[in-house]
Amino acid sequence: MPCQRALSPKLFHCLIATVLVLCLAACGGGDGSADEEVNLKAQLGELLFHDTNLSFNRTQSCSTCHDPEHAFTDPRDNGVKGMASLGDDGMSLGDRNAPTAMYASFTPLFEALADGEARGGQFHDGRAPGLRDQAQGPPVSAIEMGMPNPASVMARIMENPTYISMFQEVYGPAVFDDTDAAFEAMGDAIAEFERTEEFAPFDSKWDRFLRGEYTLTPQEDLGQSIFFSASFANCNQCHAVASFPQRRELFTDHSYHNIAVPPNDALRAVNGLGMGHVDGGLINNPQVNSNPLTNGKYKTPTLRNVAVTGPYMHNGVFQDLRTVILFYDKFNNPARVLNPETGQPWRDPEVADTVSITELEDAPALTDERVDALIAFLKLLTDRRYEYLLDD
Repeated sequence: MPCQRALSPKLFHCLIATVLVLCLAACGGGDGSADEEVNLKAQLGELLFHDTNLSFNRTQSCSTCHDPEHAFTDPRDNGVKGMASLGDDGMSLGDRNAPTAMYASFTPLFEALADGEARGGQFHDGRAPGLRDQAQGPPVSAIEMGMPNPASVMARIMENPTYISMFQEVYGPAVFDDTDAAFEAMGDAIAEFERTEEFAPFDSKWDRFLRGEYTLTPQEDLGQSIFFSASFANCNQCHAVASFPQRRELFTDHSYHNIAVPPNDALRAVNGLGMGHVDGGLINNPQVNSNPLTNGKYKTPTLRNVAVTGPYMHNGVFQDLRTVILFYDKFNNPARVLNPETGQPWRDPEVADTVSITELEDAPALTDERVDALIAFLKLLTDRRYEYLLDD
């Protein structure tokens, strides 16, 4: 007998909508077009994204650490001020901060380049080449959703008759005959959901400004001038706007850099890795073949919704967006001696050999007024549905 579990209201309503779609298709209400198949696939992905039954203890879904109400990041404290996520077992803590899943569908497939350079991919180190690969990771991660293997995940999926119908409708009647292929189909469906407008509305005040629907304040106008001008700051050097003519900027060039982020000892004191642990970032990606030039590098994140998706850096070491800007400014401003969150001097980088020092020092010092203006500009990148979080 299928295992009956309580559904969240969101999952319940999504299931009802999906059943209606399936009934229409079965009764000839659909024309079998590619668009309908993509839509059904995305609906399946949405169900899977929110389903806690796909974790070992049935307590965690993708949306636990990528909450749609908090710009698809983890809003929980987790006993570490949100620096890392708590696993399905209620004990395991990761060593990295959960990045936003918003706009992730625009990230190109991972590509290892010459001289330790790389581009694209999912996760902070790009170890998942694309969205489908990324979606297959957390369910079978021991410190995340905790399922022992893909077969166990598919067994949970097959408890649900609606899932069985949808998988067979989208991926063919024999989809469950091969566990690995079925597991890839699961990842593919979640990836399709992540390609929907819910993850990429492009409706921030910045987007509205570009469409002539919003007028910048003087402070915001100063902030955008600083951001985009190499004479005032070097933000745009990595948080590029290559798609500017199309007015759909992602504010990242998808490249990898070591920006001298210090280790997060406070997190490691709790997650058990200890003070001596070193996270090499990109060098742990098997696609770079342990190239020492990749040590300590992490993917440049999108800045969309950055004002509401702290803590910051790959390890969540900084709580406040202002701290991040002051951290960058310290490379060019002798007045920025102390980390305002600790009152202590800035820590040394976790990996010192590959720091992108040329890029970091390629800017003038910022005044407090210009720091405030940059923050005002970055708040402009908050999508409409999350603007209320700015007040929090």
